Amino acid sequence: MPKSVHLMALGIFAMVTSEFLVGGLMPQIAEDLDVSIPQVGYLITYFALAMAIGGPLAAAAVLRLRPKTALLTLFAVFLVGNMLAAAATSYGVMVLARVITGTASAAFFGVSLSVVAQITRPELRGRATGVAMQGLMVGTLLGLPFSTLIGGAWGWRAGFLAVGVITVVAAVATTLALPALRPAAEAGDVRAELNTFRSGRLWLVMATSTFIIGATFAAFSYFTPILTEVTGFSRGLVPLLLLAYGGATVIGNAVVARLADAHTVRVLTTGLVLNTAFLTAFALLADLKAPAVVAMMGIGLVGVTMNPAMISRVQRTANARPLVNTVHSSFITFGVVIGSWAGGLGINSFGLTAPLWLGAGLAVLALLTLAPEWAGRAGAGTSVSADDVPGAAPARRQPEHV
Repeated sequence: MPKSVHLMALGIFAMVTSEFLVGGLMPQIAEDLDVSIPQVGYLITYFALAMAIGGPLAAAAVLRLRPKTALLTLFAVFLVGNMLAAAATSYGVMVLARVITGTASAAFFGVSLSVVAQITRPELRGRATGVAMQGLMVGTLLGLPFSTLIGGAWGWRAGFLAVGVITVVAAVATTLALPALRPAAEAGDVRAELNTFRSGRLWLVMATSTFIIGATFAAFSYFTPILTEVTGFSRGLVPLLLLAYGGATVIGNAVVARLADAHTVRVLTTGLVLNTAFLTAFALLADLKAPAVVAMMGIGLVGVTMNPAMISRVQRTANARPLVNTVHSSFITFGVVIGSWAGGLGINSFGLTAPLWLGAGLAVLALLTLAPEWAGRAGAGTSVSADDVPGAAPARRQPEHV
């Protein structure tokens, strides 16, 4: 495994930690900027929308740059956004800062995953993607506790400054260690990149990712009120339960990364069946502590941990270049928005277990998007594996160094 893959994980960790900062600093930000808690919550929404909409535009802008230059450019933009947030004296400036950081974050995901594909052999690509995505899992695991700790000790602005320090460390390490690679697109290739999106199958494949993430975040977004008001855990215990959930995602991601190359669709199908079962069990048994915790840990093992398999499937359907990766990350972000938004609507109408039922429904929809793939393989008398996915890379290829 090339060491540069771990650099991508460090950069992703910085991006994800910045995304989660606001969640742990809401009271301090609201008081200092003289706004309401819901308004501070919207800063998370602005970040997500910037990722979904601005990310592909930023990725297209750096498409012709060498990968190292593209990453350093995005690091610089991301750093500017975080420093702007740290210095913000008004809500409008904070909104601008979140839009800048969200846009840079999505494009960074796309470019970094493209770099992983370039520097690793195809048979290791899924595993390498999993290593890079551990930055996402660890950021999810530590982002909220980290921001709460920093904010409580030195104020909310210190949280953004700390992310700035991590960003600089990652950028310097990337400068020193990342090898020279070819640009993702030469002059005149941008139109060819855009033509990739004429494939209806690609849109269906990315829709699978939207439903997978939507299913998980419909539940995850409301774990705290469910665990306290339905299951009956104390508020002091919930952070420990969420930490355990984060640990489950780290373990699940490592397992999926090992299997994503050889058994991409099988992994996704198995994960979705299990997630449907865990979400349904949680909804039915949310008032019982032991079953609720087991179900929550199960969701952690087979929810967002499907990322390596999702990414491998998209790359084999189209390509592993930054624009495809970034648009895919936009579809994933839409899953976060849809799951959390629809889950809130469900609570208003049907109570606190509604997001769990919604998550199970979205997981079933994701399974349905996989049905044509299974049907096609059954009709051809073959099994679904990495080797028979359209667009899959040959078994071996040398890294694309200059």
